[in-house]
Amino acid sequence: MSLDYLFEHWREILDLTGDHLRLTLTAIAYALVVAVPLGVVTARLRPLTLPVFGLLDALYTIPSLAFLALLIPWRGLGEDNALVVLATYAQIFLVRNIVVALRGVSPMTLEAARGLGMTSWQVFRKVRWPLALPVMAAGLRTAVVTTISLATVAAWINAGGLGTLLFTGLGRGEHGTSQILAGTIAITALAILADAILRLLERFTSAARAERAGRRG
Repeated sequence: MSLDYLFEHWREILDLTGDHLRLTLTAIAYALVVAVPLGVVTARLRPLTLPVFGLLDALYTIPSLAFLALLIPWRGLGEDNALVVLATYAQIFLVRNIVVALRGVSPMTLEAARGLGMTSWQVFRKVRWPLALPVMAAGLRTAVVTTISLATVAAWINAGGLGTLLFTGLGRGEHGTSQILAGTIAITALAILADAILRLLERFTSAARAERAGRRG
């Protein structure tokens, strides 16, 4: 395999990387709109845990290409279907971590907050949610990195992104190996960069949590 394509078409690859990142971030934004309220409600109402997690597990087991194919008769080709699929797959990581994070806050800490005269909403907003952020940040990191990988299949329905290089390269047979290699390197680099940035976010939220705990102490 040769890296010629990577160096000769770096502008094209950069543009596709931008499209891939935009697709990923848009899907995560849509996923959070559903995951945050669903996670909060599930954390509060324990009987919902099994059915909600069971449904999310079932959705995640659907093969991505099959999922996209099912949506084509409904919305046709393009980015919309890709966003639906990617946002759906991200739920399992986001909702699980939100539920675990909120339930993992120490009951003694919550009781102390109530003892200070805080309302239930104040306890949630000022104590429970901030203390749960590090664990939720870990779920966000997993969701983003996974979505970057899954977004490669979006090119199959003309939704753009770095997967375009892979599918085009596959169509060219042995003549497309350098194109496939370029796409693979770009996707891997993007995932590693996103993982590193979000790990820093986790450390920041953990440090803020420790500082807040120290002030209360």
